[in-house]
Amino acid sequence: MTRPVLQLEDLRVYYGTRQGDVKAADGVNLTLSKGERFGLVGESGSGKTTTALAILRMIKPPGKIAGGRITLDGDVDILKLSDEEMRMTRLSRIAMIPQGAMNSLNPVVRVKDQMILTMRTHGEPGNDHQILQRVEELLDSVGLQPNVADLYPHELSGGMKQRVCIALAISMSPQVILADEPTSALDVVVQRRIMQTLRTLQEKLGAAVILVGHDMGLMAQFVDRLGVMYGGKLVEVGTVEEIFNDPKHPYTQLLISSIPSLDRKRDFQGIPGMPLSLHNPPTGCLFHPRCPHVMEHCSTQEPIEITFDSGRTALCLLYNEAHIDKEIADGSTA
Repeated sequence: MTRPVLQLEDLRVYYGTRQGDVKAADGVNLTLSKGERFGLVGESGSGKTTTALAILRMIKPPGKIAGGRITLDGDVDILKLSDEEMRMTRLSRIAMIPQGAMNSLNPVVRVKDQMILTMRTHGEPGNDHQILQRVEELLDSVGLQPNVADLYPHELSGGMKQRVCIALAISMSPQVILADEPTSALDVVVQRRIMQTLRTLQEKLGAAVILVGHDMGLMAQFVDRLGVMYGGKLVEVGTVEEIFNDPKHPYTQLLISSIPSLDRKRDFQGIPGMPLSLHNPPTGCLFHPRCPHVMEHCSTQEPIEITFDSGRTALCLLYNEAHIDKEIADGSTA
């Protein structure tokens, strides 16, 4: 079995407040294979972006990585790297496509100068002519003309800016690309073109991608596996087919039921209750105040992650009980 390109083990990211620690990511476990496209989906505040920033060690005070391990390529513990080692790891081995392309580029510096500075800072070899040629190749790879290199960001459309950000992210051929809602604020036609470009480049590089977002439809079209986050926890992980055809966690079921369908007419279902407050989280299962399948002990007992026969996982007391019953039955027949 090939070793994973990225592995998160019991990752915990806390933000200190006057009311105590806010657990933005709480015990996240994730394994990413080479060339895999993995989606992180959930409501705003569920911990998706926090998890991505933790992988890059870009959590700022009052936030802190409180525990766990982040292993790159099976042998590099990211949390044990020095600041300089981590700086060089960014872009060269793990790169990020930011959520707000509109604000990610310096408006008073030409595109080529920003790209050259970024690559030089992270150790790209070659003379000025070679680097400039590399810039033009990168722009061409994302569908932009060479003359874009001489333009300022304010002269570009939103889609063009996002393509420049993608070109920057792949400039050092990273093993892992983190894409944090890369199509936000773009119209649907441009969204599709951006995601097609990202898929083509990802497959060419053989890189793994973690796509962060809340658009279940976009996830269904792009990723291989999907992780659903709620309250800083991964409540369900499985292949796209498994999760869309047979969602296990009640939260996942409600997310999928909110997707418009052209095949049949139905009433839209919203998720009942108010979004979770991590300042004052409920006891027991974090989703129980909003869950349509809530049981009496959901308010006092924390669910344990259950792994099904296919390898998919779910964090729900519905399956804890079923799993225990199955173990008892298997034991009695042994």
